[in-house]
Amino acid sequence: MWRVIGHPRAVELLDNSLKRERLSHAYLFVGPAHVGKMTLAVSLAQALNCEAEDPPCGECQACRRIEAGKHADVQVIGLTYDRNAAGRLRTEISIDQIRELQHTASLPPYEGRKKVFIIDGAECLNMEAANCLLKTLEEPPSYVLLILLAVNDRVLLPTIVSRCQRIELGPLSCDLVERTLIEREGIAPEKARVLARLCGGGIGWAFSASAEERLLQEHAERATELLDFLTVSFEERFAYAAQLASQFGRNRQAVTEVLDLWLSLWRDLLFIRVGCADLITNIDCQERLLQLAQSYSLMQIVGFIGSIRAARWQLERNANPRLALEVLMLDIPNKEGLKEVSREVARV
Repeated sequence: MWRVIGHPRAVELLDNSLKRERLSHAYLFVGPAHVGKMTLAVSLAQALNCEAEDPPCGECQACRRIEAGKHADVQVIGLTYDRNAAGRLRTEISIDQIRELQHTASLPPYEGRKKVFIIDGAECLNMEAANCLLKTLEEPPSYVLLILLAVNDRVLLPTIVSRCQRIELGPLSCDLVERTLIEREGIAPEKARVLARLCGGGIGWAFSASAEERLLQEHAERATELLDFLTVSFEERFAYAAQLASQFGRNRQAVTEVLDLWLSLWRDLLFIRVGCADLITNIDCQERLLQLAQSYSLMQIVGFIGSIRAARWQLERNANPRLALEVLMLDIPNKEGLKEVSREVARV
């Protein structure tokens, strides 16, 4: 049984390819964070090594060991912690990790039928690692399957993308997430409704937040901080840009999450402005958003959404982070009460 929530086309494609013995030697699963890419990859690894007649069963020894991350022939490669930098998470997947993958791939399976290598966060491959991986992607051993997981495959080398079968996983619907949380996890309907909206289609986050209340609190605090930020001075805006730029050098994902949250808040303002308040994502800030939506014109909201997307695009392509973020700070539209400040800045 494929333990994947939603994504029926992706599951059907892989299941049919498995039954017909026409699996690709490499796959690229693309989709938002927490949408189920790793779950699908693990299920595929189970299906390839399952001992049952109708794989993946999820119950045999191989399936259980893969689920627990203890199977010798299924490995996950991703960002690691740097012992020389106070245990800080590295920002790149290194060439040494890929060389180790290549060495392991050259050896036959130890306890299963197939060796499966899952590269989590493939967009974090540095240039040396990406070029090194190409050699394995071109001519992998017959017993090896590579699965790359990426939020944004546009930053991957085109030669890597072309050597993989690309499968896109889109955000899950609020109804599906809400129903799953109620039926499978026994979560109260009201809380399930809130989590289904806040997760933005990433059911993995909803599962985590249902077990850890701090995630909901952290989301509310970050959203409030970003909304409060709309009325601060230009000096504070540039200080925040410098802070984010510095953080970007240490943890790109954290800065990306800030921009994603900012984008979702402004999308909510857009929905409210056009009379579709029932579609907003951040319902824990609903009252605040309803008030703010009246302070900006539709053109201002659409314009700043474009600015956030532009900043993300530039950061993905290794633009100067401080410059990109400072431009974003300048693009923040002013509420009615700040028009005089803008005029004074324009005179300088």
